[in-house]
Amino acid sequence: MKFPVVTVTLVVAALGYVFWNQTQEPSAPVAPADFTNLAANPAERSAVVDLAVTQIPELCEQAAGKGSDAQARAECIKLAESRTSSCRRMVYDLFPDLVASDAVFRDISITMMNCLVPQSGVVQP
Repeated sequence: MKFPVVTVTLVVAALGYVFWNQTQEPSAPVAPADFTNLAANPAERSAVVDLAVTQIPELCEQAAGKGSDAQARAECIKLAESRTSSCRRMVYDLFPDLVASDAVFRDISITMMNCLVPQSGVVQP
């Protein structure tokens, strides 16, 4: 029986990559200030989507209302988090990879937020 050199090499390479990846510095969190001058400094679509995902607790607080209980907000957050991957796919299909204008940034943000936490049709003054 031959020694499985190729299999062992692939497993060692995979373990090496995992170890290397764990030692890397985590990327900086996305902040709204990163999107101030999109014409001169375009952002990636994924960064805009990540920013919208970080806003889930605030969106749920607005959707549930200020005086609502914590259980309603927790359910909203749970539902929004379960929608994250399908909302990402939808936005990735609809918008370009690079966001170079405020209008595209706004459209991606609003589309993503409406997908994560659908609002009722009631307009409040």
